Amino acid sequence: MGGAVTGTSPYRIPDGMRVYAFGDIHGRLDLLERLLEAVERDAAGHADVRLVFLGDYVDRGPDSRAVIERLAVLKAARGAICLTGNHEAMMRAALDGSGPLERWLDNGGAAALASYGVRAEDFDGRDREAELRRAAQAAIPAGHAAFLAALEVSASFGGYFFCHAGVRPSVALERQTDEDLIWIRRAFLNSTADFGKRVVHGHTPVERVDIRPNRIDVDTGAYKTGRLSCVALEGADVRVLQT
Repeated sequence: MGGAVTGTSPYRIPDGMRVYAFGDIHGRLDLLERLLEAVERDAAGHADVRLVFLGDYVDRGPDSRAVIERLAVLKAARGAICLTGNHEAMMRAALDGSGPLERWLDNGGAAALASYGVRAEDFDGRDREAELRRAAQAAIPAGHAAFLAALEVSASFGGYFFCHAGVRPSVALERQTDEDLIWIRRAFLNSTADFGKRVVHGHTPVERVDIRPNRIDVDTGAYKTGRLSCVALEGADVRVLQT
């Protein structure tokens, strides 16, 4: 579990700091625990360690509830930075009624609800959506709802910028919209532009961590492949750790 130093770049993490950025988890608590153990071993003896989670903690995999619980503890105890992914955005919208419930369910939300003891297939009446939304709201603990509501959209350390999906080319980092930070795909992925900082993101699954001059994709499709990855960033160096 792990990878060698992959090279250097003009982008740097502040001296003395080491950042671990984690790809999309999607309910795979088993993989998260294994990767956290590897990170703990890797970080032993290093004083200034930052944990950054890039979003998509819920849906598809079996343990969305337990993943949120684990991350909430890490945030409270270790100051972990937890960013919002498009799946958290869909979940929040489905729960508060600002977005369609079915869209969330069709994109893995049914598995997330099942982890809270709510079976979407048990609701099939005329008022299915309203009844299922009420059941979901009742099943999800207030602390979990608060965790979801408090998720940030981006973070930055030194020459690195962290978000879930990516950034809009030709738009300054401080002027990016939440929509793009959470949802963008093609325009960002196809760009070879210098975004001002090296962007570390998830959202688009890749076979192995994709390290490019202007961006790093850390989403290795954990819920399907069994490979949950993170990058360890220190100075100008990048290392990969993986289950």
